[in-house]
Amino acid sequence: MAELAMLDRAHYAIMQRIINTGQALHYTELAAELGLPVEEGRQVLHDLVASGIPAWLHPDTDYIVSFPPFHNLPTQYRITVDGEQKWFAQ
Repeated sequence: MAELAMLDRAHYAIMQRIINTGQALHYTELAAELGLPVEEGRQVLHDLVASGIPAWLHPDTDYIVSFPPFHNLPTQYRITVDGEQKWFAQ
């Protein structure tokens, strides 16, 4: 399991990307953001999801589906801020 500080940094990086773009980071982007080799970035992502936060990956993949309160795939729950809709909720 990755250290708590690394999990915190990963959570922050994923959340910031979703807020800014409406899409979650891929683990390769997460690795670059954290200054880690790609495989370590993938493992940090899996460790973060396994830590107990209510997030999940698409089955048998490394793709983020849900990262509360956001959903990476379109849902019927659209979030609009200042007239801009680029986010979905769980």
